[in-house]
Amino acid sequence: MFKKILIANRGEIAIRILRACRLLDIKTVAVFSDADCGALHVRFADEAYNIGPSPASQSYLVMEKLIEVAKKSGAEAIHPGYGFLAENWQFAKLVQDSGLTFIGPNYESIRILGDKLEARKLAEQNGVPTVPGGPVNASKLSLANKLADRCGYPVLVKAVAGGGGKGMRIVNAPDDLEKALIAAGNEARSAFGDDRVFIEKCIIRPRHIEIQVVCDSYGNAIYLGERECSIQRRHQKLIEEAPSSFVDPELRARMGETALKAVKAANYSNIGTVEFLVDKDKNFYFLEVNTRLQVEHPVTELVFGIDLVDEQIKIAAGEELSIKQSDVSMSGHSIECRICAEDAVNGFIPSTGKIVSYRQPSGPGVRVDSGIRDGSEVTPYYDSLIAKLITYGSDRTEAIKRMRQALAEYRIAGVVTNLGFHETIMAMRAFVDGDLSTAFINDNFPNGISNAEPDEELSRAAAVAAALHYYRESQRVRTAAPCATASSR
Repeated sequence: MFKKILIANRGEIAIRILRACRLLDIKTVAVFSDADCGALHVRFADEAYNIGPSPASQSYLVMEKLIEVAKKSGAEAIHPGYGFLAENWQFAKLVQDSGLTFIGPNYESIRILGDKLEARKLAEQNGVPTVPGGPVNASKLSLANKLADRCGYPVLVKAVAGGGGKGMRIVNAPDDLEKALIAAGNEARSAFGDDRVFIEKCIIRPRHIEIQVVCDSYGNAIYLGERECSIQRRHQKLIEEAPSSFVDPELRARMGETALKAVKAANYSNIGTVEFLVDKDKNFYFLEVNTRLQVEHPVTELVFGIDLVDEQIKIAAGEELSIKQSDVSMSGHSIECRICAEDAVNGFIPSTGKIVSYRQPSGPGVRVDSGIRDGSEVTPYYDSLIAKLITYGSDRTEAIKRMRQALAEYRIAGVVTNLGFHETIMAMRAFVDGDLSTAFINDNFPNGISNAEPDEELSRAAAVAAALHYYRESQRVRTAAPCATASSR
């Protein structure tokens, strides 16, 4: 087992990994930018090193600095968390070439599965169903038109190297195709340095359901059920749960076995997630493989009783998977709300500032993975996710009830958050009934969050609660005393 690990990340996921390392008696090395000098993950680690200016491009994304710190500190392995360099195959290769261990799949698996066209081709070759579509070139519009016609409108234009909704456009009619191809290509070039795009048939109101897989280096592989991630804004997930209220045991087994086919074809080792779209008739289509720890991994941990970060580290250290598929059992229900510093009422725009007051909920079945505290700064340099609120119950009804209570107890003042929005969702009849799709927010808030007129009694009550929540927080910001600046290491 490793004696010391460098965590090449920040925020809540850095702390989550730090805690897993402590349980394994592994020393930890944190890295931080100038903006994060007082961050919680810096204080939690055994050692911490400044890696440069606040922009990620000058700190968390500079591979050579991370390798340098790992060697200087005596770390034997690097855990990338999610985001930043977690799915960068060049970084994984550099780590390996430097004599260190990358806690994740091998770089060749990341390279193949990170290229959406290559991953799609591999899936098709191995009998994994994919959405009709294929690669296109914006300069060859006639060919793109033919492909889109074969798929049938609406279609999606997607970046080959994309993620998080970047480089993606919905096209409803042929006249809009050229403009979408150019816009998606330009956005993809800016975000990923790769302007290649492809076209896929747009599945109407699908569910986004993903399968957690765990594979070791000895050919053993299991799947740990599914997570439903259908509630999204701008193709970015907001609420996840396990299991899905839509998936029955037969569908779960078929999707699980199909997911294993997809990763085994890429000679995959470590944990990963195979994402699918599922239509109303329970047909499912391969989307992509996320070759890393997912933000929403806690809901799987709670219903399967397995520490996924612990498994990641053990597999990377060369241990054989100790669990067989026949050993896997699922119990209860879990829901996760991503608590973001953003204003749902105003188009989910990010909010920045100092956290002047912070109180997180607790109680039976409540877990908070957070990277903030009183005095923390939410800066414009990084993702708006500041914490994850996860609840567990014996069934979905209990998990929702506990989530409502936890959201009501949560207090974050100093920045605008989406706590009130989550309260609204948790009280909506459509959510309670499990009537979900990736169009949930657009369908239920067609005029925007501020003009929402929920059609159920519970929803109206939740809207009032959300308004009160925003009011309380705004009053708290006005009256709270400023905190001293946190010291840094």
